[in-house]
Amino acid sequence: MTITKWIKFATVSGAALILAACGGSNQSEEAEAQLGGNDFDQTQNVHVISREDGSGTRGAFTEITGILAKDGDKETDLTYSGATIQNNTNAVMTSVAQDIAAIGYISMDSLNDSVKAVSIDDVSPSIETIQQKEYPISRPFNLAYKGELSEAAEDFWNYIMSKEGQQIIAEEGLVQVVQQAPAYQASEGLSGTISVVGSTSVTPVMEKLAEAYQTLQPNVQIDITSNGSSAGMTAAMDGTAEIGMSSRELTEEETSQLESEAIAIDGIAVIVHKDNPVQSLTTEQVKQIFTGELDTWEGLAP
Repeated sequence: MTITKWIKFATVSGAALILAACGGSNQSEEAEAQLGGNDFDQTQNVHVISREDGSGTRGAFTEITGILAKDGDKETDLTYSGATIQNNTNAVMTSVAQDIAAIGYISMDSLNDSVKAVSIDDVSPSIETIQQKEYPISRPFNLAYKGELSEAAEDFWNYIMSKEGQQIIAEEGLVQVVQQAPAYQASEGLSGTISVVGSTSVTPVMEKLAEAYQTLQPNVQIDITSNGSSAGMTAAMDGTAEIGMSSRELTEEETSQLESEAIAIDGIAVIVHKDNPVQSLTTEQVKQIFTGELDTWEGLAP
């Protein structure tokens, strides 16, 4: 993509003046239409909002977009050093909603009308485009455990993968991983407490699943702690949680110690302020923005 530079001539004559004025006007009007007109200052700096280290959303986002540079076994996260770091999804949305020059990324199932999601490579984030593998920024929602689950936790796991559980997942704007799931067969006489820890992106759908499950198994209590994917995997490995939640693929170390399964597929939405006129970005532009290579909105004109 070429960054357009507007050149104004101080003195020209006759027909040359008319031609230059007409050509410059047409080009200017076209660019202003693409970026929404004169109300948006194209020269202002892009304010990058990113998630914290250990966030599953950040891990998946940086890997998919190429922000995570790989050299053999060495990985380097090239996220712009001047980015504002937020430690949960709501904080990212609030930051973007309050700043017309901001850009961030969140789980698609958390998207609401306080911000605007841009298309990526001319594909908008939706259940349909993720199912058809057209939207380029998507990742699994994983659950993991170590050893054997308790009877109550195993029953809850079965509920999540059942027809009823997968229906809740679909209602929350996620893509089901089991298209013809069996109906839930409730176990009798269950009681106890299940500790679930991890991803802030997985938490909202997990809360919905837990709420529905507890109406069927009222003697089972599900305690959910939302503190990030890496924390969830660590808790599952060291036994402080029975089930860990991750919004990224597990690492080799985690995989060697844990059993895991994807419960849903989620898209990662790139979001801007509702009044930001940019409608679409390429994956390469997203990478350049979040590494600091593109630092003004003028550089994002089509």
